[in-house]
Amino acid sequence: MSDYQSFKLLLLDFLPLSKDAVHVYIGLTVLLVWVAGLRRPLAAWTSLVPVFAVALLMETVDLVDDLRWLGHPRWSASLHDLVNTTFWPLVLVITARLGWLRQKGG
Repeated sequence: MSDYQSFKLLLLDFLPLSKDAVHVYIGLTVLLVWVAGLRRPLAAWTSLVPVFAVALLMETVDLVDDLRWLGHPRWSASLHDLVNTTFWPLVLVITARLGWLRQKGG
């Protein structure tokens, strides 16, 4: 087992969350750190870039680990995780773009 997979298992032992929930939290955390921490506009499509980058990085490592340890990549599991990580950040950006979320003027 890779160090990355060991870390994920340790994290899941520590947090009372499912794997799917952790992906949702990671996606939302990356978006909120990008938007609030770095003072970027939520309504900008570029706010999704770090979310997708983190999600793709995590799934690339998972696919490589699957190939190494299982002998084949688990594409459906990775797609599932990508959707879990990016869905709510995408919904928040779309709703901000549509003006459904009020943003305080700068």
